[in-house]
Amino acid sequence: MEHVSTMQYLVAGALGLGLAACSGFRVFVPLLAASVAHRMGWLPPSPGFDWLSTWPALLMLATATVAELAGYYVPLFDHLLDTLTTPASFVAGTLLMTSSLTHLDPTLRWTLGVLVGGSAAGLVQGSTALLRAGSTATTGGLANPLFATLENVLAVVGTVFTLLLPLVAAALAVGLLVFLASRWRRGQRQRAARRAGPADIAQAPAPGGFA
Repeated sequence: MEHVSTMQYLVAGALGLGLAACSGFRVFVPLLAASVAHRMGWLPPSPGFDWLSTWPALLMLATATVAELAGYYVPLFDHLLDTLTTPASFVAGTLLMTSSLTHLDPTLRWTLGVLVGGSAAGLVQGSTALLRAGSTATTGGLANPLFATLENVLAVVGTVFTLLLPLVAAALAVGLLVFLASRWRRGQRQRAARRAGPADIAQAPAPGGFA
């Protein structure tokens, strides 16, 4: 039985987490990078993921990557892409995390893939979709190309950085996810406070009255 060191487990998990987080910015960029890395023998795929290194998969992912990167510059189509990529990012994050954990039991690989990889990708993608919706509401969509460019850069640079320095990239990804999660919770509390505000004011006792 092959001996696997703790560092190998950490690097594999860091690769999966970093690539999954990047798939929240652009679904197909990290998938294409993983396909190229597997094809070149740089990264060994998990059992059952050999298809990711085939030429048909690589060509399809390359085509989808170009279409996705360019599609976010088309008005209105960018919001359609957000609708489509929200579930797709969860699937991509799950696949990227699962395919990186080569030395784990299949059940544990898929469990971590869904809970960690899928959730990380979904949180990042959901946050970028909300940001784009806010940009459309406040600027009429004029700032959307700027956000699209930023997301494209983050997806590409983040993916390359993850492949080169997975542990550092994973640490940055964890920080990003913690920040986004805190923003989500703060936003939910603020929305709940706004909904409860009028009712609380109506039920408040008048000055000098009884509670």
